[in-house]
Amino acid sequence: MNKNLDILAFGAHPDDIELGCGGTIIKEIHSGKSVGIIDLTRGELGTRGTPEIRDQESASAAEVMGVKIRENLGFKDGFFQNDEEHQIEVIKIIRKYKPKIVLCNAKDDRHIDHPKGADLVSDACFLSGLEKIKTKLDGKTQQSWRPLNVYHYIQWKNSSPDFLVDISGFENIKMSAIKCYSSQFYDPKSKETETLISKKNFLDTIFNRSLDLGRLIGVDHAEGFNSNKIVGTKSINDLI
Repeated sequence: MNKNLDILAFGAHPDDIELGCGGTIIKEIHSGKSVGIIDLTRGELGTRGTPEIRDQESASAAEVMGVKIRENLGFKDGFFQNDEEHQIEVIKIIRKYKPKIVLCNAKDDRHIDHPKGADLVSDACFLSGLEKIKTKLDGKTQQSWRPLNVYHYIQWKNSSPDFLVDISGFENIKMSAIKCYSSQFYDPKSKETETLISKKNFLDTIFNRSLDLGRLIGVDHAEGFNSNKIVGTKSINDLI
């Protein structure tokens, strides 16, 4: 069976992807693209919820978005590193699914796992294209593969994007996917410790960010990305 994906999105924690690029993923799936999600950790150091709860929440979010493939690499939350051991595991995934585009964490952000995850995935994408790095999956030798593009979604910090994706019409599905992580966000009945993302207005800031980014390009909602290389277009007519 051909497992090649058009897009493979990586997140350091369950819910990173939904918050940062959920609208883009949903839009691409609706246009017929094949998309997969890889969570690097189970988010076990999170103040609220448990790894088991977050496993269930991530499965529910994937169903809302229409994602058919979602895997968790089980790296240690807070302590995974951009080293050979972790790079090899990410390389195996890249060679397994052979994505054209990889989406991953912000390169500069409040949570230390986000830039670590960004660098780990970005470096693994390059290394995955080197034939002399040998990997096996399920006992079979893998072929080298390098994605065409690696893009970083925006997270806590309001980073200046290199480009914006119009997600108008998909913003409500995105918010529904985010709300699957009910353990993490505002719940007036919860007795767990309040966090920055469990405050009452946090989800409003996510929705309002997409409104503001959309305003910049004359659409209703948008998501922003940074690129490891200069972004081009085949036709000037494709630009908004």
